[in-house]
Amino acid sequence: MNPQAGQLNESIKAGNEHVYDMLSTLGREIFFPKVGILSQSAEATAHAKKYNATIGIATENGGPMHLGVIQEKLSAFAPKDLYGYAPPAGKPELRTVWRGKMLRENPSLEGKSFGNPIVTNALTHGLSIVADLFAEPGDAVVYPDKNWENYELTFGVRRHAELITYPLFTEDMTFNSDGLLQALLAQKDKGKAIVLLNFPNNPTGYTPGIKEGDAIVAAILQAAEEGVNVVAVCDDAYFGLFFEDSLKESLFGKLANVHPRVLAVKIDGATKEEYVWGFRVGFITYASESTDLLAALEQKTLGIIRATISSGPHPSQTFVLDALKAPAFEEQKEEKFRVMKGRANKVKALLDSGKYGDEVWTYYPFNSGYFMCLKLHTVQAEELRQHLIHNYGLGTIALGDTDLRIAFSCIAEENLEDLFDLVYAGIRDLEKA
Repeated sequence: MNPQAGQLNESIKAGNEHVYDMLSTLGREIFFPKVGILSQSAEATAHAKKYNATIGIATENGGPMHLGVIQEKLSAFAPKDLYGYAPPAGKPELRTVWRGKMLRENPSLEGKSFGNPIVTNALTHGLSIVADLFAEPGDAVVYPDKNWENYELTFGVRRHAELITYPLFTEDMTFNSDGLLQALLAQKDKGKAIVLLNFPNNPTGYTPGIKEGDAIVAAILQAAEEGVNVVAVCDDAYFGLFFEDSLKESLFGKLANVHPRVLAVKIDGATKEEYVWGFRVGFITYASESTDLLAALEQKTLGIIRATISSGPHPSQTFVLDALKAPAFEEQKEEKFRVMKGRANKVKALLDSGKYGDEVWTYYPFNSGYFMCLKLHTVQAEELRQHLIHNYGLGTIALGDTDLRIAFSCIAEENLEDLFDLVYAGIRDLEKA
């Protein structure tokens, strides 16, 4: 093992030995080189005032070399904020601004010890960093049965973890915190579990209420008290899109520093929060009472970034930072929120109107995010999906035998009734066939 990795491991052990036990083999071996091209280049940038022949970009006229056909499209921004490499951890000001945003939007973080957000290439990259640092073959990764399918690739296929699911909902259609608890307690022999908490949930668009959120935290805390080391990952991809009574902040705040055996990790980003999906700007943030441990986890995270993508894209970080600082940002974001809420409310009003009855479908609770799911009673989801796309020109997502996911986020409010009329018509077609 490289001595630099060993030093980071000792810092983590000193800060919290349970967190060291959570690390995968890769997590223990990875490090960000203190002595290497990047560190030598940084030293030269600070001290080489005559010539700096270290950095791997081309320069011209005192700034990054660039093409006019590109710069003319981006002339609102200085070349220095577009063309050079961003630091592996991301633009420092962007990290600071995002941390301030987290504190404003998550009051339960007040007084908690957590690190500076590290920029990732959107949220999937952040989740893959978690998988690399903490998931070992055979480790349990626990999440609900209604989930984003990429978890399987990220944790199962890439890292050979064991995927453990539990029913998302109880019979009363509330969050199944007891199912989560039982899944965690079943890992006592292993002594470790990675928990994925995705709210608003993809695919159902469900966010628990405050009491349900407290029950989730209590389940994780009980598992920790019974000897399970828990990496609690808040996948906050759709954060902020809370349309009804529910949690209005991430569980990261309540999980931060809740127990020595719980490492809270927040994965979030501008991708969906600020409607810039293609910009690929996300963040990963760790919570710990030990600043040395946080620093060591940051260095290991930078090691993963350096070894995979080297650093995230600079232009999109600049664009996001500029937007977050813009005077009109909050007003424009609220305007889009109202559009999204209007669509969600329209869907619920349609489904509750009695127009379609409840013999062909019911729907899972939804109060947030981009999606909702129908539970089909009389036809198979995949058969219906195929029928709708080929006979009605309507695209939906089939999940398992009974569930059909509909993204109201990409359908204008005035078209939603027509959409559900077509789904209903498609079901009736298949029933007659």
